[in-house]
Amino acid sequence: MAKKSIIAREKKRQKMVAKYAALRKKLKEEGKWEELDKLPRNSSAVRLHNRCRLTGRPKGYIRQFGLCRVAFRKMALEGKIPGVTKSSW
Repeated sequence: MAKKSIIAREKKRQKMVAKYAALRKKLKEEGKWEELDKLPRNSSAVRLHNRCRLTGRPKGYIRQFGLCRVAFRKMALEGKIPGVTKSSW
């Protein structure tokens, strides 16, 4: 499990990106780069990092489910993810 502070930091960034999204888009369309530079750095969507919703793990993230590979495998084996079964050949 990731540190609580790291998970909280990422959630704070997500809120900030959502708050400034419309303003950033408007400034980019108008070409006002100086005003864009004055906005908080964390308001840029590029600074977001995908993390597992359950554990906060940053690596092995599966976008379609929003989980890391470890949590995904555990939930799939327990039958908690509909339509996902273990394959063998």
